[in-house]
Amino acid sequence: MIRTMMALLAALALTGAAQAAPLDKYATNNGVKIHYVADGQGPLVVMIHGFPDYWATWKPLMAELSKAGYRTVALDTRGYNLSDKPQGEAAYAMPNLIGDVAAVIAAEGQKNAIVIGHDWGAAIAWQTTFNRPDLVNKLVILSVPHPAGMFRELAANADQQKNSEYARNFQKAGSEKTLTAEGLAGWVKDPAEKPGYVEAFKRSDFAAMMNYYRANYPRGVGENAPPPPDPPQIKVPVLVLHGMKDTALNAAGHAGTWNHVDADTTLVMFPQAGHFVQHDAEGQVNRTIRDWLDARR
Repeated sequence: MIRTMMALLAALALTGAAQAAPLDKYATNNGVKIHYVADGQGPLVVMIHGFPDYWATWKPLMAELSKAGYRTVALDTRGYNLSDKPQGEAAYAMPNLIGDVAAVIAAEGQKNAIVIGHDWGAAIAWQTTFNRPDLVNKLVILSVPHPAGMFRELAANADQQKNSEYARNFQKAGSEKTLTAEGLAGWVKDPAEKPGYVEAFKRSDFAAMMNYYRANYPRGVGENAPPPPDPPQIKVPVLVLHGMKDTALNAAGHAGTWNHVDADTTLVMFPQAGHFVQHDAEGQVNRTIRDWLDARR
């Protein structure tokens, strides 16, 4: 009898573990399929990765938030890994990227979500909040300044102008020919995760990666920089996290973010972290986001 009960409990435990495993799902935006991974139950949290990355960058944060009672969803943005890879620069214009976020929220049966983004995912998160404020109830940004701050730095900050040279090179025709999956995964420090990144990038479209820059990154610096945008005020709480050793985006760009938000605004700087702040300061970033969200339930 005891052996039978133990076997039953073990089977139930395995069943529960299987049920708790993250699920692969898809949403569709105008014929483009967007792959995402979902876990947990509770308020919906949509996580958007940047370049060069894929949904798995959010594994630690998904685990943190799922166990804290949130429904976590991490996208492969179009062009990456298991999502569709439409051809041409226009397919990667910001309205399409916003539409992908809207499609995922709808696929989850929700009208809005907590939106978290890093790098290009952060740019998409900002723009989703401006253009579809109905979709966002809280905003968490990693690394990328509010557009007003970014344009200001491109116009007046020589250090940011220099740090953005890589993006101008990416905008050039044929820049994708210099990329390899192994090279793109070079930033990944965890040896257990790196093979997954290499495989994800092998499934990705390098031209699509460059089209994010061609279609959306500001062109021009200094006197040739475009005028700063004037997006609408943000009406929801905002959390901004930044690694101060970031060599692509200067921390100075975040100054004045609070002037563009009518709700509470929190900025947290991590002195020893670089551009991939969610990995360089993983524990602190995850706890900060969880505590910030819990305080606003």
